[in-house]
Amino acid sequence: MKRSFLIPAAVFLAFSVASCQNHSFPLQEGDLVFQSFASSQTRAIQLATKSQFTHVGLILRHDGTLMVYEAVGPVKFTSMDEWIDRDPNRHFVVKRLKNAKTILTTGNLAKLARVARTFEGKPYDFVFNWSDDKIYCSELVWKTYDRALGIEIGGLRKLKDFDLSSAEVRTKLSERYPDGVPLEDTVISPQDVFQSEVLATVYTQ
Repeated sequence: MKRSFLIPAAVFLAFSVASCQNHSFPLQEGDLVFQSFASSQTRAIQLATKSQFTHVGLILRHDGTLMVYEAVGPVKFTSMDEWIDRDPNRHFVVKRLKNAKTILTTGNLAKLARVARTFEGKPYDFVFNWSDDKIYCSELVWKTYDRALGIEIGGLRKLKDFDLSSAEVRTKLSERYPDGVPLEDTVISPQDVFQSEVLATVYTQ
């Protein structure tokens, strides 16, 4: 009697786990996911970069599940459901390499994951420095693709290239750079990654 009860229970549990991990939108390893959520920093980023999106993550497989690998606090894996729920409107965009079927082979995905994991646990870089000591979201994505596969997703800029004229941006800059804004520092914004010509949009919510 116990045996007949346990089998359906196990099947139900397996089905529930699978259902939680599946989504109605297309998602593959190597995809990039973009979102925005409210904070004083994200508002300043939007104003400076003229972007709707202020955060980007990389889709990688972790423990058999597709998850978002991102620089937020430490660099870490986040479930897709948790990632989506950060935005009260649950708005996000999925982008993919235009030639993903050719480029993202099993071997190249392994390279991508191997390079990405070298950043795991690194703290968030609030001053957007280009060193590897600390990492911000679009820097993580850009360096991972560049170092693993030699693909530059978005053009690098100097900090001075952004619109730093608004009061909100200037206030945030003065907080982060009390000794002066390093205008010649190399940076990459989520918007630069988002509008890269090597990417195509595969889903918008």
